[in-house]
Amino acid sequence: MLDRYYFGSVTRISPEAPIPIVKVNRVEDRLGGAANVANNLAHLTAVTSLMSITGVDEPGLALANKLREYDIAPFISKDPYGTTTLKLRTVVGGHQVSRTDFDSKPSTTTKLALLDQFERLYQTYDVVVFSDYNKGTLGYTERMIALCNEANIKTIVDPKGNDWSKYKGCFMITPNEKELQDVIGTWDSEAELTRNVTKLMADLGIAQVLLTRSERGMTLFNQFQTHYKTEAKSVVDVTGAGDTVVATLAWALANNYSLNKSIELANKAAGIVVSKLGTSVVSHDELL
Repeated sequence: MLDRYYFGSVTRISPEAPIPIVKVNRVEDRLGGAANVANNLAHLTAVTSLMSITGVDEPGLALANKLREYDIAPFISKDPYGTTTLKLRTVVGGHQVSRTDFDSKPSTTTKLALLDQFERLYQTYDVVVFSDYNKGTLGYTERMIALCNEANIKTIVDPKGNDWSKYKGCFMITPNEKELQDVIGTWDSEAELTRNVTKLMADLGIAQVLLTRSERGMTLFNQFQTHYKTEAKSVVDVTGAGDTVVATLAWALANNYSLNKSIELANKAAGIVVSKLGTSVVSHDELL
């Protein structure tokens, strides 16, 4: 996914419709979606690769160039009939005034090519992150997770949608409250939440659920329940905060930090990134 920002100013209203005319002063491309996870990992000094699908188009080329700029190895399957996911944001005076999205579902042939590539490469990594933006790329996730489990490779999932059976057997899943409600429904108490999450974990063989709860921090569910207070001092933009969380978890676990310490670091990283505008990252020096 490519995030493209138009930064500009407004001095008049359009004569064609009651909307502002934005004079664009600067255009900036940033890595978005799973690419933002990879970018966060690279800025934390991890040796990082991105496996994904793009179209054969200008945004796909821009994305590949950005990956190389940050020393992220691109393993990209190109769909000749699809388009690269592109989010165009217009920002005026530090505030986002519009967003336009372009995307399409990849073909089965391209998804199978991605799976084949994964089967050849996965054993060279310490941790695999599945960043699901419900764009159709992750068509064979359950097979990929099973392979990682056989090789004792930890898997972290940032989920989407109400069917989590495709994440069966993962080491950790990191939903926000809305994403969790889409699967287990609403809850009236922490006790009910714990019961429902525990049943979900048992049904799907998921080792732990890390629930991100915005200004209320994070809650880890495994054999126990552990709460982590938010580390955010100021909130400017929550865009990409979930990407920063899973990237920091992956980096910390790959470097043999304990699970508790890994979550503490992810919580601190989230507190840093929400103080920045737009799709941003946290560097190794900022975190440590």
